[in-house]
Amino acid sequence: MMVIRKQLIVEAPAERAYRVFSENMGLWWPREHHIGGSPLKDCIVEPRVNGRWYELCEDGSQCDWGEVLTWDPPRRVVLAWQLNSEFKYDPSLVTEVEVSFTALGPRRTQVDFEHRNLERFGAAAERLRKDMDQGWGQILESFARTAVG
Repeated sequence: MMVIRKQLIVEAPAERAYRVFSENMGLWWPREHHIGGSPLKDCIVEPRVNGRWYELCEDGSQCDWGEVLTWDPPRRVVLAWQLNSEFKYDPSLVTEVEVSFTALGPRRTQVDFEHRNLERFGAAAERLRKDMDQGWGQILESFARTAVG
């Protein structure tokens, strides 16, 4: 199985880290990481299993990214990433993004991130693993900064 794994420590309670990651993604998701034709206004994860994961653009258009597979606050969220190698929504493609939150103290949380099943990208899998490894690193740094606030 081809996987990207990241681990970070966030100086925030697990409940806050989970909420910022899953329910307030638009606060920290980098604006340049979007697929719509119009600038990114918000990133939305509907807080339930089978909920949509999508971007809302400034012109009001929406672009699906995937859906919620597991919703278990404040411990774990699993999202179906359904963007293909060209970053276009493909409902037949499912790679999984799992994020778990472990309290290390009242204001300190370990966040374990995994984006798995990258081999499903086929011929583009190795290139995407390298590109997305760097991209997820930047995205998660932005999340960690926002969660502390």
